[in-house]
Amino acid sequence: MTQVEVLTLHSIISLVSPHGLYLVGYAWLFGMSLWISFFGGVIAFKALPRQQFGNLQHKTFPIYFVISIIISSFLLGFWTISHSNVITHITRPNVADVAQAYALASVLLCQAFNYFVIGPLTSRTMFKRHKLEKDEGKAYNAEGVSLEMKALNRKFGMLHGISSLANLGAVIALGFHGLWIGNAGLKGY
Repeated sequence: MTQVEVLTLHSIISLVSPHGLYLVGYAWLFGMSLWISFFGGVIAFKALPRQQFGNLQHKTFPIYFVISIIISSFLLGFWTISHSNVITHITRPNVADVAQAYALASVLLCQAFNYFVIGPLTSRTMFKRHKLEKDEGKAYNAEGVSLEMKALNRKFGMLHGISSLANLGAVIALGFHGLWIGNAGLKGY
């Protein structure tokens, strides 16, 4: 017969531990990434006029990227400190602990790239397109838009695609890490 654990104030307080905080941080980051990437944006795109949707994304994504950078930095730091194999074998990505550190580092790098480089370029291009739409009196995809609008459309599409790929890379890396910690635990095998 298994022993029944009784919750006490001490046992509840002791839940706030580095491992507990790690799992909460990971869950927050992965859940937020899934929501932003696959649900929230789609819902907003369907519910809002295009320019309002663009303005919402312009306000939402920087916050998402900053939170992602902060949490992934914490996760990477904690993982590296608590797994001595990471530093010892840093150049060997086939070492499981190192592979997990690489996954977390890729999340950090992808979201930092989005926040510092691609996001601002995409927003500037989007706002130029909004202004040109107003100046030309027609939507970006209307028949007979100017060559300048066509160039902005290509640039926006390219930047949006790069941003989406970087974000997808972060989501995949987080999924890989989640499967790992779900099977091996935070301490590993």
